[in-house]
Amino acid sequence: MFCYQCEQTAKGEGCTKVGVCGKQPDVAALQDLLIYALRGLSLYALEGRKVGVTSDEINRFTCKALFSTLTNVDFDPDRIAALVQETVAMREQLKAQIGAAGGKTEFVDEPAHFQPGANVEDMVKQGDGVGLKSDPDVNPDILSLQHILLFGIKGVAAYADHAAILGKEDDVVYHFLYEALVAPLNKDLGMEDWVGLALKCGEINLRAMELLDAGNTETYGHPTPTKVPLGAKKGKAILVSGHDLKDLAAVLQQSEGKGINVYTHGEMLPTHGYPELKKYDHFYGHYGTAWQNQAKEFAQFPGPILMTTNCIQKPGKTYEDHIFTTGCVGWPGVPHITNGDFTPVIEKALAMQGFAESSNGKEVMCGFGRSAVMSVADKVIEAVKSGAIKHFFLVAGCDGAKPGRNYYSEFVEKTPKDSMVLTLACGKFRFFDKDLGDIGGIPRLLDIGQCNDAYSAIQIAAALAKAFDVEVNDLPLSMILSWYEQKACAILLTLLYLGIKNIRLGPSLPAFITPNVLDVLVKNFNIMPISTPDEDLKAILG
Repeated sequence: MFCYQCEQTAKGEGCTKVGVCGKQPDVAALQDLLIYALRGLSLYALEGRKVGVTSDEINRFTCKALFSTLTNVDFDPDRIAALVQETVAMREQLKAQIGAAGGKTEFVDEPAHFQPGANVEDMVKQGDGVGLKSDPDVNPDILSLQHILLFGIKGVAAYADHAAILGKEDDVVYHFLYEALVAPLNKDLGMEDWVGLALKCGEINLRAMELLDAGNTETYGHPTPTKVPLGAKKGKAILVSGHDLKDLAAVLQQSEGKGINVYTHGEMLPTHGYPELKKYDHFYGHYGTAWQNQAKEFAQFPGPILMTTNCIQKPGKTYEDHIFTTGCVGWPGVPHITNGDFTPVIEKALAMQGFAESSNGKEVMCGFGRSAVMSVADKVIEAVKSGAIKHFFLVAGCDGAKPGRNYYSEFVEKTPKDSMVLTLACGKFRFFDKDLGDIGGIPRLLDIGQCNDAYSAIQIAAALAKAFDVEVNDLPLSMILSWYEQKACAILLTLLYLGIKNIRLGPSLPAFITPNVLDVLVKNFNIMPISTPDEDLKAILG
């Protein structure tokens, strides 16, 4: 196997024996094969559009299949093999429809007529031959840009999938996913073409995040500042992790009145700010972090755990007997909920001990989405004009288990008292419970939300720039980002598409970026690696 799509890749170069995330070689091969099969499907999806043949089912399936290849999402070889077979079946179905409509039905490209092996073992062997570095003739810089695009569209697919679940879709997103999947089959594309495609991915990701934002806020209301307890309440309990608001809403609705308290974990913390979710009395608090001590936390949680998207490594034996998955998530032997009926989770909660007694913990604030922040925009603008606020820091991104991420908590702790810290995504769990005080009654630490709420952060930055009649790059705003997986890649491409410069990125730079490609990013965007909190703060503030 060879995989280097995440920040924790072995030796900072690539996992070759087993993934640091726990991904086994057979799963890695099958995921590579799924991407290969999707390239063939995409050829026909694009051709179909020329003759008026489209399919909502295939659009949504493509997102789901891409989503399944993200880091820490699906580790079940049987499920991935089934997706490969389904991809080919859909390709043939589409091919027949295109032929009936008078379109092109034959392509010389091998993915267009690929047939999966008879069993999982055969498909693993096929996957070994179509991996990330299976073509030694591709220029390393071109390959780097191809992989930047591939990992970027995986992130786009995740957001588009969540948006579609809430009824928000745009064919512009689907069309680009097909174009991006097909692009490596065109050997005539040069460096400029690939850079353009990467930036286009950023543009499309912005649209995907906008769709998801609309789905979340129109369904559950705009988040409002909300205090969330970190302790426990005596009684039965369910823990919901991941990102999917619809699954959480269903759990809350179906468990209401049954004497069960529902807790969030990781990226689900911001859901406490949504009016249509926090209206449930048994929606109690937040338990644990995103990565630090997660195995211990999950092992000690006295109730079932529902994983709605990628958030953790493969569950350990200490708690896998009470974990459930939904959506694209899958691990061998772990029960998967596919029909929106969470009765098995609720029954498991009633059968387990629950918390024997209540414990008082700290409280944290969430719910500072763009609507909440813009409602006090006049106070923020006046504070900037008066000098009470001298700088804004966006310290955001992914968390992870590899050493080096304490940089972010130290950085936040050392930010001056006349600065504001905006944060989003699971990287905030390094410092989300820090009391930084306030400026004029506005907390210095503002939790904007989940990773996809980068859309809110962009809107806040744009509004501030408009208020001060400057470009975003001229604001007293610095972005300090942490990355781990492919949604972070998509967000970074969005920022680059928007022309945002001077981003500091860590804990380490992606292994899939070659020196020449990095040079392009530095020259055009002045993107730079983090150093130390003291050095970076000195460089930023002067």
